[in-house]
Amino acid sequence: MTTQHRVPAFAPLPASLPATVPFVGPNALERQNGRPFRARLGANENGFGAPPAAIAAMAEAAAQSWKYGDENAFDLKNALADQLDVASDRIIVGEGIDGLLGLLVRLMVAPGDAVVTSDGAYPTFNYHVAGFGGVLHKVPYRDDHEDPFALAAKAAEVGARLTYIANPDNPMGTWHDSATILQMLEILPEDGLLVLDEAYVEFAPEGTAPPMAVDDPRLIRFRTFSKAYGMAGVRIGYGIGHPDLIAGFHRIRNHFGVGPIAQAGARAALAERDWLSATLAKVARARARIGEIAAENGIQALESATNFVAVDTGRNGAFARALVAGLGEEGVFVRMPGVAPLDRCIRISVGPDDELDVLAEVLPRVLDRLRRS
Repeated sequence: MTTQHRVPAFAPLPASLPATVPFVGPNALERQNGRPFRARLGANENGFGAPPAAIAAMAEAAAQSWKYGDENAFDLKNALADQLDVASDRIIVGEGIDGLLGLLVRLMVAPGDAVVTSDGAYPTFNYHVAGFGGVLHKVPYRDDHEDPFALAAKAAEVGARLTYIANPDNPMGTWHDSATILQMLEILPEDGLLVLDEAYVEFAPEGTAPPMAVDDPRLIRFRTFSKAYGMAGVRIGYGIGHPDLIAGFHRIRNHFGVGPIAQAGARAALAERDWLSATLAKVARARARIGEIAAENGIQALESATNFVAVDTGRNGAFARALVAGLGEEGVFVRMPGVAPLDRCIRISVGPDDELDVLAEVLPRVLDRLRRS
């Protein structure tokens, strides 16, 4: 007779959470659809690719992949420190911004602690807060922008441990100037921390990023190699903050989480200034073309400081969801915001000309079908 065993019970907090992840990725959608996408324009990846020098460095490092990576990312942190003009003890390297956000929440948020974000902002941050028992308080966007002063007011009201803002923003692509972010910082609760997500800052106009105030204990900022440097699949990013705060990460982080291949690629990418400038120009041209394609089809692109464009359908969330689904059926992967009124938009990542050609071909056909129905 076979004894039937059950999986031991989860701890109470994870047992109370839904068995979901923040995103269903394009690879899973391709398996679900049984075919690859013709145009992969939904995950804010850099379709122009990583710097050739970074690819070569990663290929060379692969031969040494039998070794653990440098647990301190010493060379990469020093390269970042030189470029940012800060001391290396102000920098923490981790498995992309997503991994670092999880560590930050674990470090700073106890069960029941208040955390403030915008309703409709980057959902992975919310996922980490829920996973560690924090209590999310949300404020609405204002004119398709995150509202820094409403966020600060809510943080003061609830005594937030963390207040999150992305600048530029995902999913709308909008941004604030550095003076606005600094004003927000000054009115936050004294014992709270401003979490400034700068994943898209390389694409933004000059004056978007505040000066590096690395000795201000009220602020931590996160950046990544996933977007401008085209290395999303490598999973490497970094945080910049007060040395005492950065030291806290070493208490809880996965010390070998960033391997030698990722570190080598990131170091090489940092040196490719000319390549980065050329890629930013390609992104700007692609954003403009998405705007032209949208206008040709009677919908309007929002001005963007990222590598994607939010496009206002002029309808509601139900219409936008049907448009995303219809484009997907035709082989074009895009996404959309999840919260009204932002969900009247779809979000289209930039990409090479051949993928935007597919978008230009498919979009009018899907829109015509939806408008007639």
